[in-house]
Amino acid sequence: MKKFYIETYGCQMNVYDSQQVETILENLGMEKTDDYRQADLILVNTCAVREHAEQRVRGRLGLFKAWKKQNSNIKVGLLGCMGQRLKDKLLEQEPVLDFVAGPDTYRKLPIILDKIQHGERVAEVKLDKNELYDEILPHRDETSRISGFVTIIRGCDNMCAFCVVPFTRGRERSRPPQSILKEIEQMLEQGYKEVTLLGQNVDKYHYENTDFAKLLEMVARLDPNLRVRFVTSYPQHMKNEVLEVMAKYDNIAKNIHLPVQSGSNRILELMRRGYTREWYLDRIKAIRQIVPETAIGTDIIAGFCSETEEDHQQTLDLMEQVKFDYAYMFKYSERPNTYAARNYKDDVPEEVKIRRLNEIIELQNRHSYESNKRDVGKTFKVLVEKTSRRSDRQLMGRNSQGKVIVFEADKSLIGQYVDVEVYDFTQATLLGRLKK
Repeated sequence: MKKFYIETYGCQMNVYDSQQVETILENLGMEKTDDYRQADLILVNTCAVREHAEQRVRGRLGLFKAWKKQNSNIKVGLLGCMGQRLKDKLLEQEPVLDFVAGPDTYRKLPIILDKIQHGERVAEVKLDKNELYDEILPHRDETSRISGFVTIIRGCDNMCAFCVVPFTRGRERSRPPQSILKEIEQMLEQGYKEVTLLGQNVDKYHYENTDFAKLLEMVARLDPNLRVRFVTSYPQHMKNEVLEVMAKYDNIAKNIHLPVQSGSNRILELMRRGYTREWYLDRIKAIRQIVPETAIGTDIIAGFCSETEEDHQQTLDLMEQVKFDYAYMFKYSERPNTYAARNYKDDVPEEVKIRRLNEIIELQNRHSYESNKRDVGKTFKVLVEKTSRRSDRQLMGRNSQGKVIVFEADKSLIGQYVDVEVYDFTQATLLGRLKK
């Protein structure tokens, strides 16, 4: 096998994992291609958080199955959380697959590829509580070295009732800070202007005497011109020390993604989230007192098991109190083998889930609109990422709060920080003009 093609679905951590897989394969002498029809090896890195994500993957496998019928020498592998969840069942369900590899087994890819070349079909899905891929630096495309990801903690111990992540990514384990700093220093040498620290729960990062607040400060001090982001935070574990570090350093992005999932204490307890509505609102209060310019985003699930109309109204009420700048909103989708699937009944009718989700989306759209309206007249430092989808004469970038700003300027500014004044907005985008 000489060329490989890889598709990635799901979270930013999957993107980072795919980049590490690229490094592993390139060390075997293989070359990446962006056209699956040119590849000897086709890989799909998958997500299992929602059923829709898995259905999209199965659709792609159908396409690759048809292509493989015409090109029998091609090998197809499935990586990631979907493989970890379904294990060798996937080999039975999807004959197109030559192998399945879970998130902790990428180091074994050379052995796996050797086996499938000799006609074996392989399911390598053992979780490893010690696997950090610490010395495997991800392959980063030379043409897009502006903003990149660095995983600082793998796995999750929270065991929320609805979530498959602890079963697909294993126990929490943190990378040594020296390794993280070394990787980011390499990114700086390559010209990166922004890094996002990744973890299912970055607040739980802890390695010897270094907690997340200390690590965040270490990264911020590497270069004042490096913008530092992080996701995802967890309400139960977010400490004021992290907020104080954010307030201290201008180059730490003023943006916190703090999933609430529900505004009802009864539902939060059923979800096994480990905090109450009151605790969550206290964290919001702390954010706005210590880092008042911070944009706050969240995740919300509509129609969780036994959710009543009163529970739903409490979620809407919490949204009204917080007025999130943005949100990712979903209707509950039962995932096999989770605590909820084993212990609760998915008893909210589908039409009720959809109606409640639409009400949540409608309210959030209003809050996002109001948030953007407040930015009119303000000037932001924007990292220019690329040309706008609508016009080559327009550029797009993000401010510290993570909001997209579109403005007219020359392409030569891509990859640079510029000051942009906002003069108008849409629900999703700020419109600005370059300040001379």
